[in-house]
Amino acid sequence: MEIILKKDVEKLGFADDLVSVKNGYGRNFLIPQGLAVLATPSAKKVLAENLKQRAYKEKKIVDEAKSLAEKAKNLDIKLSSKTGAGDKLFGSISAADLSAELAKHEVDIDKKFISILGGNIKRLGQYEAKLRFHREVILDFTFEVVSES
Repeated sequence: MEIILKKDVEKLGFADDLVSVKNGYGRNFLIPQGLAVLATPSAKKVLAENLKQRAYKEKKIVDEAKSLAEKAKNLDIKLSSKTGAGDKLFGSISAADLSAELAKHEVDIDKKFISILGGNIKRLGQYEAKLRFHREVILDFTFEVVSES
């Protein structure tokens, strides 16, 4: 089933994306919740016209997202955490922790746009995360989890 998203849906897409989902997910959740509409030929034409009109405004937003991504690319982030025996952490490091640390370096990104590969972190070491500044600007970001001194 092809649908057009009206709002951003985590792990599916951004508003105005044309996505394909299983029939039940679209019919029973996305459409009744007002998150999407069915992608009929007329709805696709309306979407194309809206996207064309929004292209100029979008360019400015994309440029801002690219500048934030460049700023983040040059950062060397080390998150410190208390550790137990070996390299295990007390608790875990999540996207919210990474978001807070990036905010300290003037790179504001919401935690829902950060996806840490492998989920929450429970050990010391170097890790990868994907930072989504915009639908066209996604940065592979490397950071390190170190022991608190």
